[in-house]
Amino acid sequence: MTQGKLSLANKANSDSTGQAFVAPAPPTYEEAAADITPCYNDVEMLTEFTWDDLNIRRVFIRKVYTILMTQLLVTLAIVALFTFCDPVRDYIQTNPGWYWASYVVFFVTYLILSCCSAPRRQFPWNLILLAIFTLSLSYMTGMLSSYYNTKSVVMCLGITAAVCLVVTVFSFQTKFDVTSCQGILIIFCIVMLISGLVLAVVLPFQYVPWLDAIYATLGAILFTMFLAFDTQLLMGNKKYSMSPEEYVFATLSIYLDIVYIFSFFLQIFGTKQE
Repeated sequence: MTQGKLSLANKANSDSTGQAFVAPAPPTYEEAAADITPCYNDVEMLTEFTWDDLNIRRVFIRKVYTILMTQLLVTLAIVALFTFCDPVRDYIQTNPGWYWASYVVFFVTYLILSCCSAPRRQFPWNLILLAIFTLSLSYMTGMLSSYYNTKSVVMCLGITAAVCLVVTVFSFQTKFDVTSCQGILIIFCIVMLISGLVLAVVLPFQYVPWLDAIYATLGAILFTMFLAFDTQLLMGNKKYSMSPEEYVFATLSIYLDIVYIFSFFLQIFGTKQE
């Protein structure tokens, strides 16, 4: 019956116009899609939110240095307290057990944040672990500083700040790719490890008194190179780069570099209290 109605309608149209009625062909998919304005473009979304985007990279760098400045301020406060406050300095020097306890906490939290990707990416546990790591390393650095003259500590703090500022500016401005020098850093680390084991045996006998100064100088050079390496990993425009999801690990690496640079400078330029 439906087909009969359609044939009658077509016949009526044909009689009225004198020509056979031809139904218009439906539009193709391309023609229909061309008239529709999409609410988003998949390609643009992928391009806008990729990890290589400059805006995300800037936010990542800003977040890393904000956390880093907080860590450094906490460490500076603890070092100043342990250095300038005589009762606190006497207490920590007469109770070395707190140092070894903080070393255990430092080592455990460092292994967790370095080797386990889930804890260091899960908020807020990543920041809690990073805070514990910062407090433990700050205690160790403060206790080390308490054995040196206050003027020496202040001078080494100034030298460390100047060196880190110069290295950071250099890493951001230079075209030289420090991240491509991983082999040199690995060889340097092996040399430092072997030298440290030898010094652990030789220094107690005081065969060569100036060996510790040479070792500290090499250590300061090594971690200055590591500071440039870790800084360029943040930039994202070198051979190797760090994912913006790893802001905790990036902060940990740079903070550790700065603290070790200060410790080695303290061994080189510091004067121990009598």
